[in-house]
Amino acid sequence: FIAVIAAVAFSSLCLSQVTAPKVSLQTNVGEIIIELNTEAAPISTANFLGYVNERFYDGVIFHRVIKDFMIQAGGYRIEMELKPNSKAPIKNESDNGLKNLKYTVAMARTRVPDSATSQFFINHKDNAFLDGQAGKNGQPGRPGYAVFGKVVKGMDIVEKIANTQTKSSKQFANVPVKPISIIKAVEIKNSSTKTIEKQSPKAVPVS
Repeated sequence: FIAVIAAVAFSSLCLSQVTAPKVSLQTNVGEIIIELNTEAAPISTANFLGYVNERFYDGVIFHRVIKDFMIQAGGYRIEMELKPNSKAPIKNESDNGLKNLKYTVAMARTRVPDSATSQFFINHKDNAFLDGQAGKNGQPGRPGYAVFGKVVKGMDIVEKIANTQTKSSKQFANVPVKPISIIKAVEIKNSSTKTIEKQSPKAVPVS
């Protein structure tokens, strides 16, 4: 008989590169780099990148800092004035499977689940109570705070901010005594990639 190469088996793996967007928060105490999870949190990441690329975060401060809890930014200027923002709130994505673990980044909101706009926070410890809870026995679940990214560089800067001395203001009880501002927030172009394995065809000989 004559052996011919006639069949195709999907047995080999090829590597596909998918870019994970990253944002640099250049603060007056150092740089924090955040990697965004566009797959799990498409609405929140698009919203965050929109504010970044419009330079909305330039000049805002970390206005609420609570050690062993979180550090929050994205809405107030150094004078503790709320920065004008006409954008509509976004849908809460706290059911996306991402947890509020230390150094993850989540959307800040009011008690209304779908009220997040520009403000965000970085968890300073694992905060499981901020995660959403699924409903049981036909009852609705409890919405949480939507995680959409994580700090991949600058954890020492997060620690520095979290450990800064705070004071009370008219709006908040945990405002840094020395203002900690985001000088510039920019999307990092050509950021590193994640590797995804996919099957590709491979010819095998048959009789």
